[in-house]
Amino acid sequence: MSAEAEKRMAGNYEITQALRIGDREVVFGIDPASDKPYFCALYQKIFEIIQFREWYEKCFASDNFVEVAEQFAAYVQEQCQKVREEWAKVAVPRIRITEEMCFSQDYGQDLTGKIVAIKPDVLRPEYRSADHQLVLVDGGSGTVANSYGTTCFCVNLYTGESVRWGRYDVLGEIKPDCLPDWAKERAEAIRQKAEKEKAQNRSRSEPER
Repeated sequence: MSAEAEKRMAGNYEITQALRIGDREVVFGIDPASDKPYFCALYQKIFEIIQFREWYEKCFASDNFVEVAEQFAAYVQEQCQKVREEWAKVAVPRIRITEEMCFSQDYGQDLTGKIVAIKPDVLRPEYRSADHQLVLVDGGSGTVANSYGTTCFCVNLYTGESVRWGRYDVLGEIKPDCLPDWAKERAEAIRQKAEKEKAQNRSRSEPER
């Protein structure tokens, strides 16, 4: 692939700088042919069902490089503030789960129903803590032993949200004595909810007598 084909573009602007912070990426671009050759914006890309949806917002363009650079910095500061506010709402200790706190990753082990930690380096720096790392594995082709599949469907223990990871993203099953109390409580609540839903589904499927 040529260097030209690898260029990242936003319209006619070549994106030369990009910094991801929180839920947005702050981008800076250049279009030498434009009367406003400098550009910056907030960018977001979300996977929906079978395709990605992406858009730029708060787009700002000018012929004044310093003016656009200052706006780029303002967007970075804005995103930093949003992350600080997110951190302030986290009601559990923001500890990092490390390799020493987990059993070694064993591809011969079935992970279904296990509490595992996601590798810190696959998360962005601002999210490398237990509230983002700890998940309860629910299923998927990558959860079974010696599978050629990689997909692991999980539930984030802190938020309760369904998430999807690859088996290669898993640091390992967390050791029981390293599992925070809050995570134990939430894992049990998630399991009880799942069992209740299964019982209700069985009840609906049984024929009436």
